[in-house]
Amino acid sequence: MASTKDIQRRIKSVGNTQKITRAMEMVSAAKMRKAVVSVLAIRPYAHAAWGVLTNLSRAFAEYKTGLLEVREVKRVLAIAVTSNRGLCGAFNSQIAKKIREEILHPESLKINRVGKEKIESTQENVEIDFITIGKKGENVVRRTGKNIVASFNDLSYLPKAEDVRVVGKMVIDDYLAKKYDKVVIFYTDYVSAMSQQAKVRQLLPISKIDLEKQIAEMDVLAKEYGLKDIHSEYKVEPTPEIVLEHIFPRLIEMQIYHAILESNASKESSRMLAMRNATDAAGEMKDSLTFVFNQIRQGKITQEIAEISAGRAALEN
Repeated sequence: MASTKDIQRRIKSVGNTQKITRAMEMVSAAKMRKAVVSVLAIRPYAHAAWGVLTNLSRAFAEYKTGLLEVREVKRVLAIAVTSNRGLCGAFNSQIAKKIREEILHPESLKINRVGKEKIESTQENVEIDFITIGKKGENVVRRTGKNIVASFNDLSYLPKAEDVRVVGKMVIDDYLAKKYDKVVIFYTDYVSAMSQQAKVRQLLPISKIDLEKQIAEMDVLAKEYGLKDIHSEYKVEPTPEIVLEHIFPRLIEMQIYHAILESNASKESSRMLAMRNATDAAGEMKDSLTFVFNQIRQGKITQEIAEISAGRAALEN
């Protein structure tokens, strides 16, 4: 059995750990709020861009080249968004599991959509290359043996829109050069402080269905925080096709930027919950050790009283 000094030392150690985890929980809560605000800040831009596309939807039917060109899937470029550090619960393990599932069963990655129709690839094996954002994702992809064409570890926490453009340019250039037939992004969608979902979303070729889903998810989050829609009127000059050529790259950048911000909010909320659970566990362990300490101390006191009583009785006899 451990001595009272050993138990006191453990109680002190657990108490110090509890203070650290409580401080990390408070820091993560502040970061989570900041990350959620950043997600909401991009919503007006996303809605304005979607409004332009809605008004220019008639041009989609005739615009079959460039970023709207749908090809049979032979090579896929995937962007994986994770964190640089751990201590954030199941955040990284969820996205790692999603990546491994899609690599082992790439049936959904082999499909391209044209409106509501699907074009399935005849290729038995589809090559998948990765762009990683975050060190944890880089480590996961390396363990799968897949090729990493670029790593951006500096974009894992609240990047600026300008910082994401280099990723968007790389993705767009490779797709236009027909190096890849499909581009997807793996990220964690922020649902609430208690719930986050690992998702894979198609970036290229541009899909109206995926864009509608993304805007709908933004609407749900915006209603939770009480934001209102912004409506504006505009004219299209010179032609819808030329406008689309300029707005499509911004849409790709916006989607990548939005995915990173969603992942940041999910990461901080997951870390906040992990630190809260660690704080609660440390408190329970501290209480348990204190109970054991009191039991041992009470036992020693009882033993000392018994020895004194026995000694006194021996002297009286």
